[in-house]
Amino acid sequence: MQFKSVFVAVFIGGSLLIAALIVNSQRPARETSQPSSAHVKASGKCAECHRHETSAVVHQFERSRHAAVGITCLDCHQPRGEQKKTEHHGFMLSAELTSLNCKACHATEYEQFNRSRHALPAYAAVNGPADASPEQIAQGEKYHPGTCTRAPNGLANLEGAGAKTKGCLVCHNIGRPNSDGSIGTCTHCHSRHNASVAVARLPSTCGQCHMGPDHSQLEIYSESKHGILFEAQRDTMNLAAPPKSLTTADMPVPTCATCHLSGLDGGRVTHDTTERLSWWLFAPVSKKRPTYQQGQDAMKEVCKKCHAGPGIETFFQDAEVVVASTNEKVAEVQTLMKELRAANLLTPQPFDEPIEFLDFDHWHYYGRTAKHGAFMGGADFVQWHGNYELLKVKVEIEHLAAELKARGAK
Repeated sequence: MQFKSVFVAVFIGGSLLIAALIVNSQRPARETSQPSSAHVKASGKCAECHRHETSAVVHQFERSRHAAVGITCLDCHQPRGEQKKTEHHGFMLSAELTSLNCKACHATEYEQFNRSRHALPAYAAVNGPADASPEQIAQGEKYHPGTCTRAPNGLANLEGAGAKTKGCLVCHNIGRPNSDGSIGTCTHCHSRHNASVAVARLPSTCGQCHMGPDHSQLEIYSESKHGILFEAQRDTMNLAAPPKSLTTADMPVPTCATCHLSGLDGGRVTHDTTERLSWWLFAPVSKKRPTYQQGQDAMKEVCKKCHAGPGIETFFQDAEVVVASTNEKVAEVQTLMKELRAANLLTPQPFDEPIEFLDFDHWHYYGRTAKHGAFMGGADFVQWHGNYELLKVKVEIEHLAAELKARGAK
């Protein structure tokens, strides 16, 4: 009887082993060639070395939402698609993590991001289309015609490779074309091992790039009532609330993400930063976007979480008055510059004469600042950092133009 029980146990065990081998043979090679996922939690195999070599990385991951729901190091670091692979202490890892790795779980967010100007248009604004595949260019051009086929930025090239690499591209790499066919990296906003929604909601995160004289959104926000209230109340907010269930109780004061990305009280969440915009404010002479009405209505829906309808309408009407008046001032200077070029009073080479820098400052710094200040509640940026400078630089350009014309007439 005992022999029979042993025989049955061995038979059943052997059958299960054979079944497991058959099932395992059907698994993808990238799964069967890896160590068990139970060994790659931050508290396991990976951490044995990384607690000594890059200890902060382990602590960041262990405090993340990913760790809390059982995501492992390998879940993110395993190769995806056509990514290059590298062997690392028995693990087969991706040689370079990109947005393709995040897309494995966050496909909707990736597709939304890929429709935005944060994607390839951002990178092409510096480097042009040279590094992108035809498929990547077609994707970017589909939503933003002309933005991905433009020439490399002339000013960046004049400043040199160092300035471009450690300056321009530090921000514009958010839309870098990757060799695996994807675009950009999510860690520009969410950070690497934290993968934090709270970090992405901080104004200072957006301000890593959206600051300075040409797009002073962080400074404008900090001056605005929104910025003042955020600093006063941030300790009472739940910045880590899940995006799809975020409420005004979690964040009663808006940050950049609230207005441009978040879904408050059941509203739509998006990673396309252009969805709620109505004007091309960054352009020298701003025009309405093709989705003007849709974008403005979407933004006003967010405003209604705090403000009454009549006040919202007045705010937008007043902002558009600033856009119209700024357009007039910039257009007048641009017409003057065209006259100088038509009369061969300027060289064909860009940025080799003082008047060209003044013209650039006029629209790229002060025009943009006035317009952004109007839509973000930054009074000082509409006036002293915007319109005053527009007037001052316009007079300087007119005087230099008069001198060039007088010289050319001799």
